[in-house]
Amino acid sequence: QVQLVESGGELVQAGGSLRLSCAVSGRTFSSYAMGWFRQAPGKEREFVGAIRWSGGRIYYVDSVKGRFTISRDNAKNTVYLQMNRLKPEDTAVYYCAAASTGWGPSDYNYWGQGTQVTVSS
Repeated sequence: QVQLVESGGELVQAGGSLRLSCAVSGRTFSSYAMGWFRQAPGKEREFVGAIRWSGGRIYYVDSVKGRFTISRDNAKNTVYLQMNRLKPEDTAVYYCAAASTGWGPSDYNYWGQGTQVTVSS
C-alpha cells in the first residue's frame, strides 16, 4: 500500500514562494511517477505537473511553467513542488499523487489528503 502526506501549504502574499512536500510510504516509491494537482473552490481538479520515476522527465501545465518546479528525492521518498511568483489564482488545495504506470493526468491511483495554499492579493 502506498500512502502520501502533503505539507507546506499556507497563506502567502502574491509574488511570494512556497515549497510543498509530499512524503510517500512504500518500498517502491522510486518506481512511481509523481504528480501534483490542485483544486480551487468551485472548480474542477487541475493537473499541475508530474515527474517521472527517474526525474529525467518533468511536465508542467502552461499556467505554471517558469514559476513552479517539481523535484523528487528518491532516497527520502519525497517529492516537492517549489512555487515561485505566486498569484491569487494559484489559490487551491494541492494534492500529490502516485502512478504505478504512466504519468498522464488520468494515470494516478494513489492520492494524498491535500494541503491548502492561499495567495492573497
